[in-house]
Formats: sequence, structure tokens, C-alpha cells
Amino acid sequence: MAINDTLISAKQKTFRFFKRILIFFLVLISLGLVLTFLLTKFNYSEGDRAGTVSKFSTKGYVFKTHEGDLNVGAMGEVGNVSTNIWSFTVEDGNKEIIKKIGDAMVSGKRVKLHYKQRYLKFFWMGETEYFISSIEESPL
Repeated sequence: MAINDTLISAKQKTFRFFKRILIFFLVLISLGLVLTFLLTKFNYSEGDRAGTVSKFSTKGYVFKTHEGDLNVGAMGEVGNVSTNIWSFTVEDGNKEIIKKIGDAMVSGKRVKLHYKQRYLKFFWMGETEYFISSIEESPL
């Protein structure tokens, strides 16, 4: 009977050991997921860029994202303008911003885009880390 008790005790200790390892890894994975989710919501920086919208499209097979390019432009030493393209993403829920950017691209008007740069993004959120939060017309 003592051998049976020893075997049962060893099985219980082994079971407890693996149970603790499983709990440790589940907690570790949960904390990693929470941290990753939080990093996708917080901004690294935010600011404005002004220029003309040169491209705006919806991309993706399953996850549709709205991607665009802003021609910021820069004055050269001789006075000529060189192109400086800045890529951005618009989240799907911002229908008003999507419409305004599309209208600005068609009209060729200069606009100011307010963006928020995220610490981290998932692949289905868009191609860039710059997410547009507002748009307004910009004087020359």
C-alpha cells in the first residue's frame, strides 16, 4: 500500500507541476495579447501634413483598407518643386473623411490631413502606421 500511495503522490505532484506550467503560459499569453491590443490603440505621435492627394484606393481581398498618397511637395534650391510622397491609411468607419479625401483627390485641392501614428498595428488595419483623423482645406 505504501508503493501505491507513493505512485499516487508522484502522479499528483506531476499533475500539479504541469498544471502550474499551463497556468503560467496562459497568463503570459493573455498579458501579451492585452499589451498588443493596447499598443494598437495608443498613439506614438500625431501631427499634420499638407499637400494634394495623388492616390486614394480601397485595398484587400478579405480585409478592406483605405490607402492613399499625399504629394507634400518641396521647393528646391532653384525654385522648382520636387515630389515628396507620404502614404496614409483611413480606418473604415470614417465615411466622412473617406468622402472628403476622395473629393479632394478629384478636385486637386490642397488639403491638410491630421494623422495619428500608432505604436503598433495589425496587418488588417492598413498598410501604413499613419491613420487620418481629420481633413480640412489648406491654403497655398
